[in-house]
Amino acid sequence: MEARDIILRPVVTEASMAGMDDKRYTFDVDLRATKTQVKNAVEEIFDVKVVKVNIMNVKGKLKRQGRYVGYTKRRRKAIVTLSADSNEIKLFNDNSEN
Repeated sequence: MEARDIILRPVVTEASMAGMDDKRYTFDVDLRATKTQVKNAVEEIFDVKVVKVNIMNVKGKLKRQGRYVGYTKRRRKAIVTLSADSNEIKLFNDNSEN
């Protein structure tokens, strides 16, 4: 797998945004990705130094629409901690010119 196939999208929640102050970033990753693959992919894409990777599997939630019942898609979430001397990852563009 290539680096862009491993890292799917950043997770943007209140908890993940609070972790960015401590250089901890949360990403949805491929279900088959390992910690080593996630570390190499983040270092390659964002040009940073990764210290630690925590990975968790998130089960799909039970949802219903009227009488129809199903589950949301399961996913794999990675929390990546960067080194203190590493650059920060820019997830949002700064458009302060408006």
